[in-house]
Amino acid sequence: MSTAEQPAAVVVDGYSAGNFYPAAFTAAGARVLHVQSTPELIPTMLAPDVSAYERNIVASDEAELVELLRPYSPAAVVAGQESAVLLADRLSEAVGARTNGTALSPARRDKYEMIETLRRAGVRCAEQFKSDDAELVVKWAEDAGRWPVVVKPVDSAGSDSVYVCRTAEEARAAAERILAGNNLFGFANTEVLVQSYLEGTEYIVDTVSADGHRYVCGVWRYEKTLLPTGRNIYNRDILVPADEAPVPSLVAYVDEVLEALAVRWGPTHAEVIVTDSGPVLVEIATRLNGNLNPAFHILCTGHNQAELSARAYIDPEGFAREYGGRVYRKLQSAYTYNAPTTLDGVVTEVDREAVAAIDALPSTAALSVKYAPGSRIRPTTDLMTAALRVHLTSPDDTRLEADYDRVRVLKDSVYRVG
Repeated sequence: MSTAEQPAAVVVDGYSAGNFYPAAFTAAGARVLHVQSTPELIPTMLAPDVSAYERNIVASDEAELVELLRPYSPAAVVAGQESAVLLADRLSEAVGARTNGTALSPARRDKYEMIETLRRAGVRCAEQFKSDDAELVVKWAEDAGRWPVVVKPVDSAGSDSVYVCRTAEEARAAAERILAGNNLFGFANTEVLVQSYLEGTEYIVDTVSADGHRYVCGVWRYEKTLLPTGRNIYNRDILVPADEAPVPSLVAYVDEVLEALAVRWGPTHAEVIVTDSGPVLVEIATRLNGNLNPAFHILCTGHNQAELSARAYIDPEGFAREYGGRVYRKLQSAYTYNAPTTLDGVVTEVDREAVAAIDALPSTAALSVKYAPGSRIRPTTDLMTAALRVHLTSPDDTRLEADYDRVRVLKDSVYRVG
């Protein structure tokens, strides 16, 4: 097949896990283009490797982008990261690609609209309120009469500025801090969201869909640590067998969420808490899981979300036959560990012996050292400020746990700070 005959896929702002799309779409038989929607790259995110694409189109004018993309007749226009969701929906609809459309785009991006859309559809969800006034946020929490509450931005990602607040003073301080700052993508927070606190165990549910034929490609149980500041930081994600409770009820609930939000195409990354009343959505994003590592996920589940997403868009009939309505199989136990740090200063050296010791552990499938010499490192407050990301997998649960414990010891030796 000549290049001109190949279907085209467009990745909008392919930061972070979006970097796995070019190889996935190429393997699916597509030519791959990149849209960079800002004149300069966003500095807070892992930058896209534009050399992996046939073309990098740098433009922020949507009408211009539509005209530039239309000759390629794209089969897919996908969001490479969270802040690209709305633009990808608009572009995919405008050029006639396979799309979730724009009618419910706000509900797939704005966390307030997301939950209100579920409420209108009769899907179990949290109580909430949003405002541009910290005092009104506090009043809502006090009137609700239930503490703690969760205070967070309406449209960020990666646990950015998410606070668990147990008093009016804590809620006020969190709201004021959010309203005075920017979100992870550099945009000003003009409103703040406050929600009822969901008591229970939190899970990740990752899916891929092709014209409504949904495949669940992984369910992971979160372990988090609640800091004295009210920030709930990630620790490890633990792969759960698909036939183990509460996975079936989580899958059934997320199917309701997908239907309510009109998600028929591509990947989703959902976070759901299992409460006494049943599963309740924290939030869902129509993008890849930010912890995606294709080689690691293939080892523990036999596939990866980027590869599945490319197949869904480029060969939807084949995807539906092979994956539609099904769930993953756990091939071996696995953890994703986002190692926290209490270090505060400038990294003067990365201890290569400590890195090599982690890398040499039998369970280590992938290791990401997030700071280089000269970088500013601060105590971990969210996913972006974790010191390391380590993917661990093994058919031997005892070996896996021992290697995880060893990483927890070695992580503090990786960086020297001045």
